[in-house]
Amino acid sequence: MTMPTLSPNSATVTTATLQQLIDTSDNRLAQQLTAMIATSVQQASSQSGADQIQSVAHIPFQQFQLDSRQLSNNDVFILLKSHNPNYQKSRHYLLQAAEKAAFVLSEMDPVALISEANTPLNMNGESNAQQQLAALPCPILYVPNIRDFLGSLIQAYLQYQQPVTLPKVVAVTGTNGKTTISQLVAQLTQLTGMSSAVMGTAGNGRLGALVQASHTTGDALAVQQFLYQMGTENAEILALEASSHGLDQQRLQGVPVSIAIYTNLSRDHLDYHADMEEYASAKAKLFDKAHFPDLTHAIINVDDEHAQIMLDTATASDLTVWTYSLEPATSATFVAADIEPSLQGVKISLRTDFNDKTVGDEKTDIIEIISPLLGRFNVANLLAAIAAAVATGIVTSTESATESNVDIGRIATAVTQLQGAVGRMQRVPSNDGCFIVDYAHTPDALSQVLASLKTHCKGQLWAVFGCGGDRDAGKRPLMAQAGLTGADQVVLTADNPRTEDPNAILQDMQAGMSAEQYQRTHIEPARQKAIKYVVSQAGVDDIVVIAGKGHETYQEINNVRYDFDDSVILQQALDKAGRI
Repeated sequence: MTMPTLSPNSATVTTATLQQLIDTSDNRLAQQLTAMIATSVQQASSQSGADQIQSVAHIPFQQFQLDSRQLSNNDVFILLKSHNPNYQKSRHYLLQAAEKAAFVLSEMDPVALISEANTPLNMNGESNAQQQLAALPCPILYVPNIRDFLGSLIQAYLQYQQPVTLPKVVAVTGTNGKTTISQLVAQLTQLTGMSSAVMGTAGNGRLGALVQASHTTGDALAVQQFLYQMGTENAEILALEASSHGLDQQRLQGVPVSIAIYTNLSRDHLDYHADMEEYASAKAKLFDKAHFPDLTHAIINVDDEHAQIMLDTATASDLTVWTYSLEPATSATFVAADIEPSLQGVKISLRTDFNDKTVGDEKTDIIEIISPLLGRFNVANLLAAIAAAVATGIVTSTESATESNVDIGRIATAVTQLQGAVGRMQRVPSNDGCFIVDYAHTPDALSQVLASLKTHCKGQLWAVFGCGGDRDAGKRPLMAQAGLTGADQVVLTADNPRTEDPNAILQDMQAGMSAEQYQRTHIEPARQKAIKYVVSQAGVDDIVVIAGKGHETYQEINNVRYDFDDSVILQQALDKAGRI
């Protein structure tokens, strides 16, 4: 994650020991740390026994580090196993860290890292690897379950330095909508009187002062440091994106998530997850109190076909479960009973029904809401954000939201002031035509964007997009078909090719295309030229969508990130064409 290191009192960091963290932590963390020290295998010495292990608990250290390059003298290095382990690199990191670290906590077996094939035992029954470990300047603890409490451990250290009140956390998971919903939650809560912040793909920080992020969900250290920093700035609400990678790798462990939101699931990240079932299971962890003990509310999109696993997990955790839907006939908690979209926004008849969700009499309320956000799918995003705002308690007269005390009117007023997330259905000004930049990079997201705009298009609907390199190749023809199904004209171009040949990616996208589809397709590998082309070709009544990169300000080619912002390139092309 690209953001400044956030250490408390960085000029005068106080040393700590694991035992001190145990003594000053709540019972839950204290039990976890005690169990770690009691059961970890001390690999740094051939001498066994509790004395060696217990001695580590009293070694003073400065702070935790996950990157050996950032390690300072007397820090604790946490060696984690990557999704596709490179044991040679991990061995290098371990040996490098051992020269500076107070001690090392390793998720990987250090003996296995040091060992070479068929390493013989010495006369004392020790391998050469064990001898090498014993000779290292610092102890190495093998802690295979460290992810179960790593976030809590880091937060305990930060709180030991200076106790702060952490913000209430609203976490959003799903393939599409995470960024928009998290930003809408932050805006709604701030507009209705609470101090808020966001963390995710579009950046981290207070609204209006986001620092660009390189990952949707950062590593455990970055997440905990950021959470703590927002506490020091007195943020009351933190809305964050919970990616499937982050949930699967427990990067959010120890984050006090109280409200969890599920948007939808469509094909994405199958280069990481084995299949859609595994992908859904990773998302469902967000609704499990075993992982997030502070959970109180689950907000779930019941229109999605994968919603049931989220509902089952939330119900098993005894959460307050609220649902939302765009289907008027659905008996969800928050329903868009009527939707009137336009290129200026959308008018929504919002029906709320808390029957059987909280204590109180049966009651259904309907309120008219005017949203400036474009697209039908943004209605679903708005419903989720409204539900989260209600769950935070900001619009209730008591601590518990019931149908008799929820003042949706306060939120309805705030909705008119909302701004969409950068790069999400972002309209770029023009004298004629309609030009939009959007992050849609999955077949489902692209289909939704195009379907939302098609009903407003008097001329032709254009879609300019590509597919990322070094990622799920099976998605490529699906993306092309989504574009060709939803748009009248398609321009296929490069996205972030990374280490792949853009032409090879474009060739994959064309698999299965018909002759009629080829007639509606223009292929231009250079993304800037593709944008200039569509500006020159689109008519005054046409709508153009530049999709796939959205908020990103770079294009990654052969491991180099070059400056490239779709909205900026589009503005330049419109200006040169005399259309602004």
